[in-house]
Parts: sequence; structure tokens; C-alpha cells
Amino acid sequence: MARILVIDDDRDMTEACQLVLEQAGHEVQVAYSAEEVPKWNTISISGYHIREAGSTAAQELAFTLADGFAYVEAGIAAGMDVDTFAPRLSHFFNAHLDFFEEIAKYRAARRIWAKRMKNKYKARNPRSWLMRFHTQTAGCSLTAQQPENNIVRTAIEALAGVLGGTQSLHTNSMDETHALPSQKAVLIALRTQQIIAYESGVANTIDHLAGSYYVEYLTDKLEEEAEEYFDKIEALGGVLKAIEKGFFQKEIADAAYAYQKKIEQGKRIHVGVNEFKLEDEKIEIDLLKVDPAVEKRQKERLAKVRAERPQEDCRKALEGLRQAARDGTNLMPHFLACARAYATLGETLDVLREEFGEYKEPPMF
Repeated sequence: MARILVIDDDRDMTEACQLVLEQAGHEVQVAYSAEEVPKWNTISISGYHIREAGSTAAQELAFTLADGFAYVEAGIAAGMDVDTFAPRLSHFFNAHLDFFEEIAKYRAARRIWAKRMKNKYKARNPRSWLMRFHTQTAGCSLTAQQPENNIVRTAIEALAGVLGGTQSLHTNSMDETHALPSQKAVLIALRTQQIIAYESGVANTIDHLAGSYYVEYLTDKLEEEAEEYFDKIEALGGVLKAIEKGFFQKEIADAAYAYQKKIEQGKRIHVGVNEFKLEDEKIEIDLLKVDPAVEKRQKERLAKVRAERPQEDCRKALEGLRQAARDGTNLMPHFLACARAYATLGETLDVLREEFGEYKEPPMF
């Protein structure tokens, strides 16, 4: 039985995932999973972090799908038949505040994905044409002021995700701008989903808003904007080149600046922040407080694992990973070997850093 990787407390998980996927190459896990665990979702192609950084809906749509198509192209270039791995690709979108725009974004995403998979990448299996996606409500839309208002924001965003066709859903808690969510806040977030699922009636049909002139217009508009971004990305040499040149980063930064400027100028209302404010507001909800002893216990557990693990097995597993990285062979079996030998995530990634180097954020142009 495979054991979990033990994470060094001084390592950042985001950095870890980025290094594994960007430096080691995602195709290693796609190829391995297609053969060994064919029903596993090999990659979650995420746009959530793009929107949280301040992108527009069109940018989130375009950049997420461009990433997804880059994964598909890398898999094909590695010699895999597209239909052996495409059905297991999944996506991860943000649900922001503009209700109809978000619904249209998901509809446009499904339309674009199906067209490209069928026409450009010649996928024959209809399941390869389907865009399966998870949705999480927008953390960046939550406010520290009047935190109970976040319950309403989350409900609207969650409903947009459902009406847009999401397969799974995460609802944020009202107090996450202040602390890790309390048990009460988590329960309210869960009940939000359950009320939508069991009381609203929206689960009774699939495409509730098909034929709506406004939703169809927005869907077409977002698809057109995404295609314009695809053309720009292709002109820059593809997704990796566009990232290396800072194109994605600059577009997102400019959008975030424009959004914040509208709020500060009062051109965009954010309830409780720049309008409908309360004088001398006091936070009257109970916030979760984490006992510092938790960190101390975790560090002790980590030290115990590292002291008692089979040290020679761990060393050999890490060296096997190093050699595979040098040879360019599939790394997934070696990741599993490192996990079974109780190598920490930090130790595993140190090997990859030494062999591949570290990602450096490019300057924006």
C-alpha cells in the first residue's frame, strides 16, 4: 500500500505543485495514469487561481483552456493517443459575482473544448469532447466588512456554477477573510449547496437558460474574446512562451488594477466596502482560533517519521528519482517509491530543483 508523502513544514505546497508540473512535465503523470489508473483524473486544469489574481471572466476562460490545450498537445507529442487520456482531464473554474456572465463563461468553455477536441485534435471518443469541471466560489469577492454578506455572495456564485453545468462545487465560508472557517461558517456554506440542490429545483434540468437571448449573447461574446486570446497566445509561440514572456501575468495584472480602480472610484459598488458601510463596525461572528500547539505537534510528528523511516530505502528512492530526472524517463513510479520510503515532499522536490532548476517569474513587458 502506498503511503502519503510527508510535507516538510518549511515548504510551500503551491511551489511544490508548480515545480512538479512545470519542471518535471505533466505528461509523466498522464502517461502513467492512462496505463495504470485509467479512471483517475490525472490533472485539474485550473483557472481558479487566475481569477483570484484579478483576471476577467474572458481571461480566465481563455487562459484556462489554452493551458488545457497545451496539456493535450504535450500528451500527443509524447506519443499518446488523445482518446487514451483526454476523457480523464478535468477543469477547475472560479464562480465570481456577475451571475449571467459566469453562467455564459461555463457554457462557452464547454463549447470551445468540444469543438477543438473534435476538430483540431481529432478525438474520436465523445467523452474526450466533454468538459468536466469543478467550481469554487470566489474567495476574492468576499469582504472583511459585514462578513455575513458573504453568505449571499456565495449563494449567488454557487447558483451560477450549477446553472452553468458544473459537476462538483465548493462553497466558501463567510469568515475566510478573517481566519480559517469556523464550524458554523462551514455548515452554512454546506447548507447553501444543499438548499440549491434540494429546494431550488435547478437540478431538474440540464441547460436551464438555453435560448435566453442575453445568455446566448454573452456566451457568444465570451467565446469570441477567448478566440482572440488564443490568437495572441499562438502569435507569441504558445502557452509556455507566452508565460515566459510575461503575457499572462501582465494581462491579469492590468485587469486586477482596472477592477480595483473602479471600486475605489465608486464606479463599481461593493456592498459594505465602498457603499452601504457601517460606522464603527464590529465583527460579531465567532472566529476560529488555532492552538499553536498544533504546529508544535506536527513538527514533532515529522521529526519522528524522519528519524524512524528506513533511511537506506529513502536514499535509494531519492537517487532513483534523480536518475530518472536525468534520463528523461517517467517520474511517476519514482514519486511513488519516494512516498513508500517516507521521503518528504521537500526532499523529493529538492532533487527536482537540483536537476531542473527553479522557476523564475519573468519580467512583465
